[in-house]
Parts: sequence; structure tokens; C-alpha cells
Amino acid sequence: MEILIKASQFILSLSLLIVLHELGHFIPAKLFKTKVEKFYLFFDYKFSIFKKKIGETVYGIGWIPLGGYVKIAGMIDESMDKEQMALPPKPWEFRSKPAWQRLIIMLGGVFVNFVLGIFIYIMLMWSYGEEYLPNENLTDGIWVQDSLAMDLGLKTGDKILTVDDEKIRKFSQITLEFINGEKFTYERNGEILEKKLPIDFISKLIDRKKNDAGPIVSVRYPFMIGNIPKESHNIDSQLKVKDLIVKVNGNKAIYYDEIEDLFLENKGNNITISVKRDNEILDIPVKISDEGKIGVNPANLKLSEIGKLGYYDLANYQYSFTEAIPAGWNKSWKTLTDYVKQLKKIFNPSTGAYKGLGGFYSIGKIFPSTWSWEAFWNITAFLSIMLGFMNLLPIPALDGGHVVFTLWEMITGKKPGDKFLEYAQIVGFILLITLLLFANGNDLYRAVFK
Repeated sequence: MEILIKASQFILSLSLLIVLHELGHFIPAKLFKTKVEKFYLFFDYKFSIFKKKIGETVYGIGWIPLGGYVKIAGMIDESMDKEQMALPPKPWEFRSKPAWQRLIIMLGGVFVNFVLGIFIYIMLMWSYGEEYLPNENLTDGIWVQDSLAMDLGLKTGDKILTVDDEKIRKFSQITLEFINGEKFTYERNGEILEKKLPIDFISKLIDRKKNDAGPIVSVRYPFMIGNIPKESHNIDSQLKVKDLIVKVNGNKAIYYDEIEDLFLENKGNNITISVKRDNEILDIPVKISDEGKIGVNPANLKLSEIGKLGYYDLANYQYSFTEAIPAGWNKSWKTLTDYVKQLKKIFNPSTGAYKGLGGFYSIGKIFPSTWSWEAFWNITAFLSIMLGFMNLLPIPALDGGHVVFTLWEMITGKKPGDKFLEYAQIVGFILLITLLLFANGNDLYRAVFK
């Protein structure tokens, strides 16, 4: 069922982005009286799942879910319609239109992607607002369990301050900032220290053990009892679910890591722990096992629940529509700049970032296993901005490649020949297929060998 929910969200998001992107080409083409022969969601090699001709355009759904397209008459694109291009240009064809009109038609899809991403982020800010843990509110520092964080020299209680001299605003962004950064500063026992991030940090992040998956550092959270198994050696004690441990043998200990250390120091002994239950503090005798455990499972608390317990002050912003506009714009810009930084690292082999490149499986995995409209629209906005930027890359077969050739024509007054454009389209298509195979091959490798 979880796979079905993830797949449904992925297909819905992908379909929405494809249709709107292609609509960005379709509308200006129609406005400039350019004939659009096909408008397709997915590719229709050999046959279509559905098709219907309305006016001069065939609308359809293909069977290969790798994208979509509009076939504009007189344009050298993925259809490689050489027969049409061999005939004299017609007034309604793309190649007969002025360069500025062709430029607008080609930029239409990218324009829609960026506008859609910004619009979704604005509406999310207006509808849901923002709730997050400000990094500066971790007054007792971070909890370090991850092997990579340990390799960086970080310890529990450290306070991460900046990455590349930029103050970290949200605690949840630390891992992403490390991915994009080159150096960081942190505070330990009142001393400010600086360290360089290894050039292959991303490679090490990807190659971590499975039990280290997730953010490289976490918040220090309380030890609240989630359940007491029947086989627990403390099943007959006075402990109850939702008890919050605050002392161990008279020693104040409010964080799980502190309590865990004190249990290990007292393994095999009978001790007294103090728990907070409702508004009371109760002293309860318990037995510590030889492994340093009390035989209970801690509660899996959400950050909002930890905040309600008084451990952290969470920031909670609710925006009016006018306030949501700059907030949504800022989030869109942050999303774009972060993505560009990551893309630069992918093209630098020494970073090992290429190992993290993923295909459709990786994209599908980022959707939650339970349906959440907030998560769905957040991911869709991110993908829209990502696709907008990717399509702007100056690669033949992408919108950016066509834009480069058109700008060259506008600047020099010389239009590239049809044969040159055909060969460029083939080269671009081969590059894209190679990238697609590599990305999805990475997915397959990680699924089989990791």
C-alpha cells in the first residue's frame, strides 16, 4: 500500500509538471499562429494509450513515462521529422517565425516551471505557514551518533554555527548546508572552532552504513517511555508509558544521551530514577541490565511534541497572503541556489557527488508513504524549479540548447543550418539518454548492492 501511495503521488506530480511545461510551449506557439501537431503526456513510440484530434492538434497519452512533448510544425526536435524539414518552409511553421517569437516559444516551458514553483511555495506559506527549530535554539548543542559526523570531529554538545560564513537559520538544513559547503564553524565549551569539509564529503555521505542514514546530526531529545514489553525485567516496576525520565540516581539528566550514559555506568545495579508524570516528580526503583538497559522502548517523539515538553522553542510563522509572497519567493530562490550548488559538485568527480545521482526510483522515494498534500506540493514545487533549471542547460535537445542557437542567430544575424541543428539534436539526445541510463543505473546499483 505504501508503494502504491508513493507511486500515485509521483505519477500525479510528474504528469502535472509535464502538462504545464508543455503548455508553456503550446500557448505562445498558438498566439504566434504556429501549427502544433501533437500535445502528448509521456512518449508514444509506436502507439498511444489515448489520442484524440481536436482542430489541427492531436492530444494524447503515450505509454513511456519519461516525459512529454509538443510537436511544433517546422521545428527540429525529438521527433526528427526530416520529411517535413525537407519541404519549403510554410508560414505557419516554427522555422518561418521571427527569432524573437521562436525564443519566447522555447522559453515558455521553463518560464512555467519557475512560475509554478514560486506560486506553489507562496500558497504553501499562506496555507500552512512555517514551523521549524531555529538552530540558535539548541542551547545544549547537537547529539552526534553518525559515524561521518564523528569523522568530522564533532561531539555531542557542540553547537554548529555557520557554513561558509553563513549563519544556519534552521537546524533541519545542517546536512544540506554541509553538502553545499566547504567549511563550517562550531562552538565547543565556549570556544569557536573552524574546520574544512572534506572534498569528498558527499561521497562519504552516500557511502554511509544503513544505520547512519538520515541527517548527520540530530537534536538531543528526552527519554520518554513509549512502551514496556511484557518480557521487560522492569515489567513489575511502577514505570508507566509517557513517563519522562529527569534524574538517574539523583543526577539530573534531561536528554536521552545523558541518561543512556548513566545507565551504562550503573549496568547490573539497582538504582532509582526520577520521572515526571503529569505535574509530579516520582522516584522509582529499577534494575539496570548487564547491557545498561532498563527494558523499555523510548517514545518516538516528533519535534513539535518535544517543543511542547519545553525542551526547545520552535519558530511558528503564519503568513497573510501578502506576507506569503516574499516568503515563497525567498524559499524558491533558496531551492534554486542550493540545487545549482549541488549540480556543480556533481560535475566535479573528486566530490563523488555523481554517486548520488538518481533516476525515477530516487525521485519517487522522496514522496511520503502516507498521503500528505503539504508534502506533495512541497516536492512538486522543488521538482518544478529543478526541471526549469535543467531545461535551461545549453544542451541540444533541451530548451536551453534551442535558446542558445536562437540567441546566436539574433546576435550574429546568421541562422544555424538545418543539418547542423539535426546533428546537434542527435548529440544532445545521446547525452540525455546516457545521463538517464547512468542515473537509473545508480538506482539499480544501490538497490542491489547497498
